[in-house]
Amino acid sequence: MVALDTNDRMTTGAAMRADIGADMLQRTPAMRIRMQRIRVWDLPTRLFHWALVVLLFFAWATQEYNHMEWHERVGYTILALLIFRVVWGFVGSDTARFTRFLRGPLAALRHLGHLHRREEDTEVGHNAAGGWMVLVMLALISVQAGTGLFANDLDDGGDTEGPLAQFISRDQSDYLGHIHSLNFKLIEIAIVLHLVAIVTYLALKRHNLVRPMITGTKLMPDWVKAPRMRSPLLALAVLVVAVGIVAWVAQL
Repeated sequence: MVALDTNDRMTTGAAMRADIGADMLQRTPAMRIRMQRIRVWDLPTRLFHWALVVLLFFAWATQEYNHMEWHERVGYTILALLIFRVVWGFVGSDTARFTRFLRGPLAALRHLGHLHRREEDTEVGHNAAGGWMVLVMLALISVQAGTGLFANDLDDGGDTEGPLAQFISRDQSDYLGHIHSLNFKLIEIAIVLHLVAIVTYLALKRHNLVRPMITGTKLMPDWVKAPRMRSPLLALAVLVVAVGIVAWVAQL
């Protein structure tokens, strides 16, 4: 009986030392943790991201300076990219998949509650809050592209109509055109919030969210598993189909 109690105490002591060791590892400075550089973003996802940044600027500029023919072309390009991104969100690389980065609202709130803590970055892709930002942005841009297909600028003295405006009444087209204009204001607000988040993470947590979206890689603790990447050829095939769908809609 005494021997059994001694073994129990030894087992308990080992477990306590393991817990203490794990706690110390969490508090160890980043320079003392073995790090590895892993690929977290595939090329198609990164190209989509930066192409969308450029296209949103041109969408604003062509509207602002009344180059509606180019505005229409930009809109078609954005729509093709959106179709690609939605499909890629189901069949693409791990970090591009919606099921990978969309978590519950409580998870997002818990993540934001730790925003002030300077912790090691162990997020392979989007964090819990960032995933919801991606979803909101995709939804807003989808509304923008969708309403643009039905909108017109005839009341402003123009002669531009979306390819689907012919299938609805003039009043309905005008209403969707109003939504089109209003929704872009929401996109601008979302962009500002996105930029504020980037600066906040850099200032409070020392997490650079921009560099991985450029290089595709991220320096992380060696116990973090690299995500699975899909072939760029699959992404190209998805994009070709998306372009074909938009080309068909444009000629209606």
